[in-house]
Amino acid sequence: MHLTLPIPRVRQLLRAAHKTEILVVGDAMLDQFVWGHVSRISPEAPVPVLEFERESFMPGGAANVARNLAALNVRTELFGVIGRDAPGAQLKRLLAAHGIGHTGLIELDDRPTSLKTRIIAQRQQIVRVDRECKHELDGKLTEKLLTLIRRRLDSAAAVIVGDYGKGVVTQLLLDELKRLCRARGVWLSVDPKPVHKLDLTGVSLVTPNRKEAFELAAISDNTHSQNPLADASLMRVAKKLFDELHPALLLITLGELGMLLCQRHHDPIHIPTAAKEVFDVSGAGDTVIACFTLAIAAGASPVEAAIFSNHAAGIVVGKVGTATASPAELLESFGHK
Repeated sequence: MHLTLPIPRVRQLLRAAHKTEILVVGDAMLDQFVWGHVSRISPEAPVPVLEFERESFMPGGAANVARNLAALNVRTELFGVIGRDAPGAQLKRLLAAHGIGHTGLIELDDRPTSLKTRIIAQRQQIVRVDRECKHELDGKLTEKLLTLIRRRLDSAAAVIVGDYGKGVVTQLLLDELKRLCRARGVWLSVDPKPVHKLDLTGVSLVTPNRKEAFELAAISDNTHSQNPLADASLMRVAKKLFDELHPALLLITLGELGMLLCQRHHDPIHIPTAAKEVFDVSGAGDTVIACFTLAIAAGASPVEAAIFSNHAAGIVVGKVGTATASPAELLESFGHK
């Protein structure tokens, strides 16, 4: 099945997205990229020697979800915690440069900003170094975060929760967000982290990748088919997650095979990938949840939102490092010249 959107519809969704506000809640990080060239192996150990060329910084984790929204001109506010440190200050500068609101970021003296350093040689990532704290926020800090969120919630069309297992997304936070969003009719999307056992029932959208979906369902991944709809284990996982979590929508991302959209009273729909070439899948899941949610907030149907986010993901995996899709790139991917 060839699934696409007409160019006028894409334009319409982008225009409507410009008028919406989306809140992003979760583990905000700073991504550092160290770029260089490898031409020899170290005499000290069998490891490559990187000849440093440059470094760059990008918002990461939940901050990358916010960056994907802002790149498509959505009013975006980020909520989470950072350290009162140099990486935290750098992250705030980057957020401001991207037009992302960050008054919802709480600065802490005793908790460092999550920093992920990726070493890249000849456009390929060769190692990653993580510096972070994974302790759960206590009830007092969670309530402080919720107070900040409540102040902005009435003007928001949707909330995206980015759980990367770094301690910001607690059960207390998620339960209250579910209650607040349900009471206001606000869409709630969650990108889950299966190692972090949380009750995900009753949210609007859950977006695990294949590995995460199998972990969430506690089912072994022992089948693999180029046609996801013929993949018995995947279909079993999708049914179990839908039956247990009762989301409005379940979207399982499948890497080079695209994505699987599951909705109540409908057969699952497979949306093949729109990627032309893949350089780096870093942050592709952030792009999917951001673009699916903004499309829904802009009035798209679930199938339209899946196609829209699939095209955006196809753009970002063709770039090195965490990346975003611009309105012009999205229109071009749908055939606009």
